[in-house]
Amino acid sequence: MSDLILRKFRKLAGVLAIVGLAGCTGFTSRVAGTVPRQGSVIPDSTVQVSRSVAIPLETMVYWGAYAGAAYLILDPFAPNWEIEEAALPNNLVHLSLKMKRYYAGGAGEARVVFHRRARDLVQYGGFEGYEVLEYTEGMASSVLGSQRVSQGVVRLTGVGAEPAPSQGNPPPARSIPASAINPRS
Repeated sequence: MSDLILRKFRKLAGVLAIVGLAGCTGFTSRVAGTVPRQGSVIPDSTVQVSRSVAIPLETMVYWGAYAGAAYLILDPFAPNWEIEEAALPNNLVHLSLKMKRYYAGGAGEARVVFHRRARDLVQYGGFEGYEVLEYTEGMASSVLGSQRVSQGVVRLTGVGAEPAPSQGNPPPARSIPASAINPRS
């Protein structure tokens, strides 16, 4: 499994554990009922929202777990595209794009993301421009469903900046935006 999926499963397990343990603790003022000695972990009690509205605690826990699972799977703050790049000789760069498996829009933006990354490489490397030598789009199928993919090769044109010894290594072979690592930063 990829690291991103593994992190999501760990988060989901943590949320479910907290929700399950919340049913084991006692509530003081707004929950009425008794905790059963056997049977469900979630007490047969209600949360009094107002004088006329009471919601069963079991319903709140289950709907909270469903919402948490949906949020972790869909992850609305994650970027739609994952970009991997490999530097080739003669200022050639191979870009491979993979769209997240479950999404709500952005299915037609592969070419835009491809060109945006190529422009970033031009600017980062101090080149004058780029040429697209090859470009393909398609669908990759797996057990979990299909996923949009795109790949291509660009040639960076112009002189390009030579990295100074103090600048360190050239751009990484795999590019992950900071918003993907910590979406709420």
